[in-house]
Amino acid sequence: MISSRSLLATLKQTFGYDSFRPLQEEIITDALAGRDVFALLPTGGGKSLCFQLPALLRDGLTVVVSPLIALMKDQVDALTATGVPATFLNSTLDGDEARARFRGLHRGEFRLLYAAPERLMLPGFVDNLRAWNVTQIAIDEAHCISEWGHDFRPEYRQLADLRETLPDVPMMALTATATERVRADIIERLRLRDPRCYTASFNRPNLTYRVVPRAQPYDQVLAFLRSRPGESGIIYCSSRKATESVAERLADDRISAKPYHAGLTAEERGRHQELFLRDEVRVICATIAFGMGINKPNVRFVLHYDLPKNIEGYYQETGRAGRDGLPGECVLLFSAADVVKQTSFIEEKTDPEERRIARAQLQQMVHFAESSACRRVELLGYFGEEWPDENCGGCDNCLTPRETFDGTLAAQKLLSCVYRVRQRSGFNFGLNHVIEVLTGGETEAVRKWGHEQVSAYGVGREMKRGAWQSIGRELIRLGLLEQSPEKFATVGLTAEGLAALKSRQKITLTKPVAIAEKKARSRRGEIACDERLFEQLRRLRKEIADSRNVPAYVIFGDVTLREMAREYPTTEDAFSNLTGVGSRKLDEFGAPFMDAIIKYLRENPRQTFE
Repeated sequence: MISSRSLLATLKQTFGYDSFRPLQEEIITDALAGRDVFALLPTGGGKSLCFQLPALLRDGLTVVVSPLIALMKDQVDALTATGVPATFLNSTLDGDEARARFRGLHRGEFRLLYAAPERLMLPGFVDNLRAWNVTQIAIDEAHCISEWGHDFRPEYRQLADLRETLPDVPMMALTATATERVRADIIERLRLRDPRCYTASFNRPNLTYRVVPRAQPYDQVLAFLRSRPGESGIIYCSSRKATESVAERLADDRISAKPYHAGLTAEERGRHQELFLRDEVRVICATIAFGMGINKPNVRFVLHYDLPKNIEGYYQETGRAGRDGLPGECVLLFSAADVVKQTSFIEEKTDPEERRIARAQLQQMVHFAESSACRRVELLGYFGEEWPDENCGGCDNCLTPRETFDGTLAAQKLLSCVYRVRQRSGFNFGLNHVIEVLTGGETEAVRKWGHEQVSAYGVGREMKRGAWQSIGRELIRLGLLEQSPEKFATVGLTAEGLAALKSRQKITLTKPVAIAEKKARSRRGEIACDERLFEQLRRLRKEIADSRNVPAYVIFGDVTLREMAREYPTTEDAFSNLTGVGSRKLDEFGAPFMDAIIKYLRENPRQTFE
């Protein structure tokens, strides 16, 4: 058995880190012992290291299954820069290049092979796997195997056949987002044998979460970007047309942006992604439906232009921000009209069960967007994790709590109306219909059911229907009303709602966020440093990266550059103490960065930081 000291030595020498992140060492130890492992680590939690480091410490080949072709090259480039022999096989390679890699695999030149699931299961490819001395199969994005996951891919189901092909090879399943139901599904579908299961905290402490009322969305996005010059990020839109439109308008306003969606050719997507990875383009506008294989650690913000379909997708997408541990901002533009649009998409589904699941997921997403509670508590609670603190200090509702008011009278009117229309007709109605009755609407449906005769008819004329909609949704969140997940979602009183109606208990409601309200900008996790030196080091990093035809973060991440601009290392010993500096990177890149720091110090005073 390999000692903890040996693992740490390899970690530092190859990857440049002094310590493991939570659960990494335990997962690696189990993998080296030949056990099946299930690992649920949040985005940015270091999943890749869990199979990359063991691959260096044993003979044979580790096969990494990844659904994201675009991500394979990034990961292999980063591994190669640290001296790890890795390769990938996918449809982007021409015949000569693919044959050269096959020869290298047959000669045992590589420790890691990245491939898509459909390629692995080809009949001829299976024979190659038997010949290549495979000692570990790592299945990344393992939630893709479950219909209950947010990104189901049928080709993942075939991976269970690897148990027949390579019966003695241990498997590792990894994902960043999975509810308890999806976790159980992954273990069953992949036929993992008595796996060790590891679930890290879903909390991303360096991310802040904000929901902003959607008014003039493009103007809101433009103002956000202009207030963050030099920072790069992702804007998620619900349609291909929107990604194209937003990217074009940003370019017209002199903010470099490109679209990224399934309607582009593979060549266009690859080119746009490459520009983003190399910091030639600040912003990528992507469809929510199209998974982006972006392994860019310095994404500083993720902005949702439209409402995501479910919380798993939202968590996965926001998780692309701040993977380097530095601050990341997650902003969601929200309006009730988004709910109508998403609902219409759901009704186009042909499978009734799919529609039911999608409605329930959308309802949870809307609850998250409208809630006045801590966003972190809501997110973590969805995945079954409790957040111990009352104030997370990293979301809009905690940083600037919304104003509340005594909503007892308004709540009584709405609850009473729900009760009276059911009493009159014998069944529940949708929230829209209830509000029509409450505000004295003279619609055909109100007349058809005789609801103009109930005592609650017209008692809510003093407020607009949009305000009643907001109150209705808050009463659902508070558990006083419940909404069915059917096509025509009806609302009914819960036992708590009936008790509140009868006892006239006090009910506190939350005022909606004003459109023009300014939100405090938090910089949780920031590394204070000499910003002028940091910018010079960024330019040097880009020059070196361009000369090697790789993304800038392959040379050094922003964390490493910020530490350089804080500590001013000018000797090899000092430089090797920086995060992310292993022996290979010290040898290859240390000299030019130390020279730049020495030159800077000749002309500028050294700053000190708390």
